[in-house]
Amino acid sequence: MGSVVISIDTELAWGFHDQADRPTSRIRSARNAWQRAVDVFDRYSIPATWAVVGHLLLDECQGTHPDHPASDTGWFESDPGGSEATNERWFGSTLIEAIDEADTDHELGCHSFSHVLFDSDQITTEIAEAELQQCEAIAREHNLSFSSFVFPRNIIGFRELLPKYGFRAYRGRSPNRWHDESLIYPVAKFTNYTVGNTPPPLVHPEVDEHGLVNIPASLDLFSLEGTARRFACSFGEDPVLRQAKMGIDAAATDQSGVFHIWLHPNNLVRDADFDRLQRVLSYIADQRDRGQIAVETMADVTDRTVAQPLSQ
Repeated sequence: MGSVVISIDTELAWGFHDQADRPTSRIRSARNAWQRAVDVFDRYSIPATWAVVGHLLLDECQGTHPDHPASDTGWFESDPGGSEATNERWFGSTLIEAIDEADTDHELGCHSFSHVLFDSDQITTEIAEAELQQCEAIAREHNLSFSSFVFPRNIIGFRELLPKYGFRAYRGRSPNRWHDESLIYPVAKFTNYTVGNTPPPLVHPEVDEHGLVNIPASLDLFSLEGTARRFACSFGEDPVLRQAKMGIDAAATDQSGVFHIWLHPNNLVRDADFDRLQRVLSYIADQRDRGQIAVETMADVTDRTVAQPLSQ
């Protein structure tokens, strides 16, 4: 059987701090959504890889981060400093504890220290290395270790640095598919998500030239939103839910394929968002309990991918 992997980009306000126009509703609801999501995953006993922004583990900070080379670029201008008690959108130790203490055996992964984009045209090697080094140090202080890395905004760069800081795997970019192109009009999005019976791509993790396991994404669970989502749902079943079910079914018939879903807790703003998540998890749990698929974390996939050549 194939498997399903879910990775979650957990960032609170850090995911938007560099943007002039920030989605206030998503930032405002992120903490409650994070905790509710942990409970939903527990309900279906489905483990996930929660890739957290390292700054969330800090007990407190001054907001300036003078020891970080990006501080000279103004990168931390939005950081208010303080602690989780005073600025709960910028710190998240208690939320990370909720993941660690959940009934389900989740993996704690890394989403950089401050959501720096790993784009070689925008940052230096020194900044990328500082992001990784500070995450490693914070994890060590909390008796944690990170092995899976999720690049902020899926901008992949500086992969050669990851092994130095203990990382073994990363989430790669999704394979090209028929609805990947930027679509402006809701009708176009609706058409591309609902016409035909082509499921999202299954991926086949491989070891790259740096010895890292690349586990590409298959489906962004909140890839059809706003006007396009309302328009599409008015015609029947949520098209992203339909896509997710098709991907899960495809994994059930492919012995080596991985269906890799990803999302953010801050995507979960409305009841309809939680309904989508619960329906997907329920469908995964049903297929798993029937013996049709396995459910893995990124670390699980890494272990078996690295071990596979030895067993041949």
